[in-house]
Amino acid sequence: MDKKEKPQHRGNPRHMPEKVVELSPEDKDLRLIVRIAGIDVDGRKPISRALTKIKGIGVRMAKNIAVAFELSSNIPSSQKIGKISEEDSKKLEEVVYNPEKFGVPVWSLNRRKDFYTGLNSHLVMSDLDLTLRSDVQRMTETKSYKGLRHAWGLPVRGQSTRSTHHKKGGVVGVVRKDATAQAAPAKATAGAKATTPAKKEEKKK
Repeated sequence: MDKKEKPQHRGNPRHMPEKVVELSPEDKDLRLIVRIAGIDVDGRKPISRALTKIKGIGVRMAKNIAVAFELSSNIPSSQKIGKISEEDSKKLEEVVYNPEKFGVPVWSLNRRKDFYTGLNSHLVMSDLDLTLRSDVQRMTETKSYKGLRHAWGLPVRGQSTRSTHHKKGGVVGVVRKDATAQAAPAKATAGAKATTPAKKEEKKK
């Protein structure tokens, strides 16, 4: 490569447009978009990978759900999710909402021993957001340690705050003291200026 020629900037891969994938003759009946748990999932991916797009389902939980779905419907977890029928996709959605019912281990659920019901469940999408918001609200109302930390905008789980989280919390008392100390000399000079004309008039008299 000559010195004048410069390598082209590839850019951030996150902002790059997705490549157009040509479907093979075997994938003619493939559904490119599959609706699972209220979200559109890429039909070209296998079941164990496609489920990770659902909020509340990670890589490990997606594999557990795919295995449970395989045991109940005899469809392999490596099967592309766009190739399954609509009836099977509804059954897969049922496994997503009730994984414990289909043999998924309890330790992989994200909501064990609920505060109000005491039951084990796995929450996804909007249910997860609403429950998380109600938990934070309950902790702030009871003024527990975690609730106060949430209200102050500070880290909750014991992280260090010496070098991080500087501008996330509220105003600290030390900062207020510094501000009042800086304001005190300004007040003193303003008071001195106000008293000087009166003293001069007294001397004239």
